[in-house]
Amino acid sequence: FKSQTDLWNDQFDNLEKHTQWGIDVLEKYIKFVKERTEIELSYAKQLRNLSKKYQPKKNSKEEEEYRYTSTRAFLATLNEMNDYAGQHEVISENMTSLITGELTRYVQELKQERKSHFHDGRKAQQHIETCWKQLEASKRRFERDCKEADRAQQYFEKMDADINVTKADVEKARQQAQLRHQMAEDSKAEYSSTLQKFNSEQHDHYYTHIPNIFQKIQEMEERRIVRIGESMKTFAEVDRQVIPIIGKCLDEITKAAESIDHKNDSQLVIEAFKSGFEPPGDIDFEDFTQPMKRTVSESSLSNSRGDGKSEPKFGGKSKGKLWPFIKKNKLMSLLTSPHQPPPPPPASASPSAVPNGPQSPKQQKEPLSHRFNEFMTSKPKIHCFRSLKRGGAGPEDFSNLPPEQRRKKLQQKVDELNKDIQKEMDQRDALTKMKDVYIKNPQMGDAASVDHRLAELGQNIEKLRLEVQKFEGWLAEVEGRLPMRTEQARRQSGLYEAQNTSAVNSCAQDRESPDGSYTEEQSQETEMKVPATDFDDEFDDEEPLPTIGTCKALYTFEGQNEGTISVAEGEMLYVIEEDKGDGWTRIRRNEDEEGYVPTSYVEVYLDKNAKGAMTYI
Repeated sequence: FKSQTDLWNDQFDNLEKHTQWGIDVLEKYIKFVKERTEIELSYAKQLRNLSKKYQPKKNSKEEEEYRYTSTRAFLATLNEMNDYAGQHEVISENMTSLITGELTRYVQELKQERKSHFHDGRKAQQHIETCWKQLEASKRRFERDCKEADRAQQYFEKMDADINVTKADVEKARQQAQLRHQMAEDSKAEYSSTLQKFNSEQHDHYYTHIPNIFQKIQEMEERRIVRIGESMKTFAEVDRQVIPIIGKCLDEITKAAESIDHKNDSQLVIEAFKSGFEPPGDIDFEDFTQPMKRTVSESSLSNSRGDGKSEPKFGGKSKGKLWPFIKKNKLMSLLTSPHQPPPPPPASASPSAVPNGPQSPKQQKEPLSHRFNEFMTSKPKIHCFRSLKRGGAGPEDFSNLPPEQRRKKLQQKVDELNKDIQKEMDQRDALTKMKDVYIKNPQMGDAASVDHRLAELGQNIEKLRLEVQKFEGWLAEVEGRLPMRTEQARRQSGLYEAQNTSAVNSCAQDRESPDGSYTEEQSQETEMKVPATDFDDEFDDEEPLPTIGTCKALYTFEGQNEGTISVAEGEMLYVIEEDKGDGWTRIRRNEDEEGYVPTSYVEVYLDKNAKGAMTYI
């Protein structure tokens, strides 16, 4: 206040209202800050939940996605947002402790101080009012005594002037007048004294007591104003203190974004999905103008398979249609050959005279029928591939994958097994040391108690080493270190695959083409969802292949595999497709019976004019 004397005590009520308003403002600001802290906590919680929601789940496919720089940058952003949320929690904590808590205590103190000051003011007011009442009473008494003295004096003068009044009455009136006059003088003196006292009290009240009380109230109000100002500064400072850390979080997000390498991510995609297949070659023209000589083209898909690599089964088109998707039931009997090398003649004494022996030499070109055969044999694997999508297990040797993907899976499996071996060896070494300690210090334990565990570890290590050898063999085969799958490798693979479920067995069929090379056919499996096209109908009305000669069966052959036909020794049959280098010749007994027989089991007589000239034997 400009001057305490500027405010009379009649402004006490206004000051009381104003100071109460000041306290209300302070409490309103406390409520504001409290709600701000709740917002900060809620915001921080939402940020943390948001960051947690998009964090990759452990042992899930999402973890594999975070090998790309873009997804790693996103993960870094999530982590920084978590730290960002932490800074908002710091804001809430600091505002609660430095503003809300402090101001709440201050408001309680301010209310007590205000109550004390206004109590003193009311007490001073009551005192001055009491003094004023005393002055008024003294004044009225003095006024009354003066009036009584005047009346007594007038009565005395009247009695003294009256000759009829006795002297005694006059004397009595004179004494009464003197008494009243003395009482008036006494009242005058008392009134004068009371007035002086009141004036002194009033002066002290208005120039000392009330100004002092107003001064205290003013100081209290100014402290409140200063305090709320300081709280507002603290409000801003709390935010400012976390700005550098928040800025650092944002800088880290920017740094993570700048670390994104599109070239690296593209290379990872290439490495992840590289199949190892080579593009298919051109399909040669098939001349149907010579029906007597018509055979399936031998130059289709002319990629050499001598390098042991698998070829893709998706490629050239025929009349605008995708040729890998021909229906199996329409072409199987027309184009397929058995899935294993032909057996040698019964009299053969060569080392290859065992079933599933070394395959026939490979050719530089494979006939189209062989390529169609590979696609047709993928039909059973399609169901298996779908079962894998539904969560079924794949073959143990990952033969359902393209070569490059298979190599990676095998290498990963070898690395995992080697780690398991190392763990087992570390445990064995630790137990061996423990056993040595027990032997040297029998009181510490029984050395024989660890023998059983050591034996178990030895067996586990041996099993794991056998597993490593098995997978390394498959890995070597994929990488081309093994030219072909040996009989032992095939048997070993068959032994392990036999341990899988029947559903997996249906998937892990032997993927060897008639010439013995190893093929990978996941490309077809993933593509077989394409609806059948009009290309399927091109073979509905296809005429049987013409005969190109005759043959005589030298030995009896029991055709038990798909695509083969049984023949008896000495039987004469028609030849409709000669050996293409895979060791199989295609023959026909009648219009409904045809198939493959080992070339070494028949003697072939090629005759271009043989069609229709032979009779059935």
